[in-house]
Amino acid sequence: MEYGPDRERIRPMVRIGVLGAVGLAGAASAAGYWGLVTGALPLDVGVGRRTRPLGPQTLEIAARREVVFDVIAQPYLGRATRVMREKVVVLERGADLVLAAHRTPVAGGRLTATTVETVKFIRPDRIGFRLVRGPVPAVTESFTLTEHGPGTLLVYEGELGTDLWRAGQWWGDLVAPRWEATVAASLDQVRREAEHRASAP
Repeated sequence: MEYGPDRERIRPMVRIGVLGAVGLAGAASAAGYWGLVTGALPLDVGVGRRTRPLGPQTLEIAARREVVFDVIAQPYLGRATRVMREKVVVLERGADLVLAAHRTPVAGGRLTATTVETVKFIRPDRIGFRLVRGPVPAVTESFTLTEHGPGTLLVYEGELGTDLWRAGQWWGDLVAPRWEATVAASLDQVRREAEHRASAP
């Protein structure tokens, strides 16, 4: 019996099948990465949970504590500016608790990460955040405001949790620096706005 011609026909089909499988696997990996980075595909399996601290970050602000609190709370409890409406979307609002989506450019601005968090306001000294949906299963954060001479000392602290043991820890090590950098940029905006209000006639 002769198998030569059949084998010649089968080999290209095998190569096409292998290339197709590799392509699908690559596309699935890319989609999974995109989903994790943007928060569209949250991974919360509840096993192998590991946590790491966020912060602390400390900032001295030349404005009264009440002014600083109002600046932080305004996009959630008041009328947000146009710039803040592009970053924060309030989904549900109560007297001192809101559910809000936060939008952050990532990957050089090519993607937008969206996290959904509850934000709790304890006037005049604490604002707490708890992640509902995002690139990691769990994040809790707080802004604590204390009087510091004529101004305010703002302290940011938090905790970030990931699942799946070492693999999750690796992912958390990638996410945490970007998360903290985003917070630092937000705190700088809070400082500038609060000090502007404090210096206004």
